[in-house]
Amino acid sequence: MADELNAIKLVDITKSFGNVVANNRISLDVRKGEILALLGENGSGKTTLMNILSGIYFPDGGRIYVSGREVTIRSPKEAFELGIGMIHQHFKLIDVLTAAENIVLGLPGSVGINRKALFAEIKELASRYGFEIDTGKKIYDMSVSEKQTVEIIKVLYRGADILILDEPTAVLTPQETEKLFNVLRNMKADGKAIIIITHKLNEVLAVSDRVSILRKGESVGTVDTAKTTQQELTDLMVGRRVSLEIDRPQPDENAVECLKIVDLTCKSPEGHRVLDSVSFSLYSGEILGIAGIAGSGQRELCESIAGLYPVHGGAILCRVQSQDGDYRENIVGMKPTEIIKRGVAMAFVPEDRLGMGLVASMDMTDNMMLKSYRSGKGIFTDRKTPRAMAENLIKRLDIVTPGVSTPVRLLSGGNVQKVLVGREIASSPSVLVVAYPVRGLDINSSYTIYDLLNEQKKKGVAVLFIGEDLDVLMELCDRVMVLCGGRVTGIVDPKSTTKEQIGLLMAGAGSGKAASS
Repeated sequence: MADELNAIKLVDITKSFGNVVANNRISLDVRKGEILALLGENGSGKTTLMNILSGIYFPDGGRIYVSGREVTIRSPKEAFELGIGMIHQHFKLIDVLTAAENIVLGLPGSVGINRKALFAEIKELASRYGFEIDTGKKIYDMSVSEKQTVEIIKVLYRGADILILDEPTAVLTPQETEKLFNVLRNMKADGKAIIIITHKLNEVLAVSDRVSILRKGESVGTVDTAKTTQQELTDLMVGRRVSLEIDRPQPDENAVECLKIVDLTCKSPEGHRVLDSVSFSLYSGEILGIAGIAGSGQRELCESIAGLYPVHGGAILCRVQSQDGDYRENIVGMKPTEIIKRGVAMAFVPEDRLGMGLVASMDMTDNMMLKSYRSGKGIFTDRKTPRAMAENLIKRLDIVTPGVSTPVRLLSGGNVQKVLVGREIASSPSVLVVAYPVRGLDINSSYTIYDLLNEQKKKGVAVLFIGEDLDVLMELCDRVMVLCGGRVTGIVDPKSTTKEQIGLLMAGAGSGKAASS
């Protein structure tokens, strides 16, 4: 009888990739009508376990039970047939089709389907759980939360009773997150079993009934959400006591303007304005946070400052220190190498770590050389200095790697990010631009990155921090600038502003008074 109350029961699930054991005899259960949060550091085996449950991987050992019956899941199709649907962090939708067309795509008889009846069915499903959806709207016209709604309704329409959501709130505003949580609670009340993979502990406590924790490929245990705290969950994940306080040193009292952006305008390849007359200043010894829902111009902003995205109007004025005194250099139109030649001390940590930041097939030494190889004399390049730098970063940042000769693609996400951030700050910048530096990182690695940024702030570096977790932005940053649709909707003091107020600015509503723009 107890097994019949479980929507899912996993017993001794084991999965290895070569010599790496991703899941080692993991057991857990998910009850009907409950929300289970799955927590763990990077590399703890969460995604592998859920990929097994959704039919992407096949386990090396162990048993899977669905509603008390032992099953074998060899493919996503078989998982769907068992009522299991996974909503991935990166949506799998076709942009040129409508919401309704994406929902029925691939189903038997979907070509000659009665559209009127289809729209009515989807509307009924949406109203049952509290979704808001325009069935005839094209995907390319939708916000991130609307696309997520389509993904969830798609799996529900196909009969899913067990839903797995991977980082579902990563790019949502606080208001959109609360709407999603209300929908999940309605689904739970309807008897659905829901598993959420997330790094946001406050959301775990807000929406889940129980929490299962994985550490280094093994199950640490499952606790009732009502009986636990953020601190206890963190300690279970990491295996030791971890401080959850984010330090925020006072900004430099004698701050100077290191970067001034004036009416910056950028266009997409299709001619749309992705940045529209953006203006702000960045000062030494401060961290300026950039908030906004996905696609609001954050990527274009940091890449245009770094000389990697074309600018159609405005100015990017950087402070340059010279023997003859400080002066401003307008770097619009310059490539990264030219920016460095002009004496601008800038470092950039892009959102795409292994695409734009590091070369995956190279080892740490060679990746260190990417910043310095042009400074070699003659035909020879200096390998001793970058090797020493790599060895120093391993010790200083506790980078887990077999050695400096190991290709960075073999490192975990957290260690790759430490290599990238460490390399950039080693260049002694006066301006440091970081885009989503803790995206997908576990809590331990995230706090290491926060500490590094605060170290730079104390040294007088001007830090531009583009993030997606509002709690972190409000704790870490001295000021927060909000982007919506490529425009600045406000620059606020996080010490006197609420998450809800910033959320309204992210959605284009409300007003944010400049706190020293």
